[in-house]
Amino acid sequence: MSLSPRPTPLQGQDMELEMKSKIVIAALTSFAGFIAVPAQADNFDGPYVGVQAGWNRAEVADQTIDAKPIDAEVSRDSLVIGGYAGYNYKINDRFVIGAEAGFSGAVDDEVRAQSAGNSVTIDPRYSFDLTARAGYLVNDKTLAYVRGGYANSRVRTTLVSDGGTARASDNLDGWLIGGGVERTLIDKISARLEYRYTDFSSNGGQYDQHQALVGISYNF
Repeated sequence: MSLSPRPTPLQGQDMELEMKSKIVIAALTSFAGFIAVPAQADNFDGPYVGVQAGWNRAEVADQTIDAKPIDAEVSRDSLVIGGYAGYNYKINDRFVIGAEAGFSGAVDDEVRAQSAGNSVTIDPRYSFDLTARAGYLVNDKTLAYVRGGYANSRVRTTLVSDGGTARASDNLDGWLIGGGVERTLIDKISARLEYRYTDFSSNGGQYDQHQALVGISYNF
């Protein structure tokens, strides 16, 4: 019977060092993998705030001041900017509902028209809205949603005639519907693209808004 040679002390030290090296490398690899793939925060469950900007088109017809209608339908394109705050509630893995409040104002958005040959200027000062939204998670990072609710706009109307200048300001109540897509960019930050239609028509007059908006949200 032959016996295997016993390793020398030097060979034993080399084997022990090699084993320790493998253990250290395995531990470092596991730690690096843990850091490289952190847990994904749920950006569609809880409070959020954001800013948004985009295109606004106002369409006005028969809007009156002192019971004098404008001669024809007019429109005006402008830049709109604003902010919002809301709360998302995740019902299950796919469905999200929530509520949101927003405030906005447009840049260079005065609508100019004629009324019986006189000059009329309709100037939306600012607006706010209170809406609810419901969405479906296409995947963990992408939410497709619809929204609807109440809107209010502060509008100043000026009529210039031979008899002088008449001004009136009013708060117009309306309703809003829309829809869009929101996607997580990084942890706590998401971006959204949305279309909105708002109807402020009253007293037989037409006052509509169409908006295409881009927003950035911070999710708490």
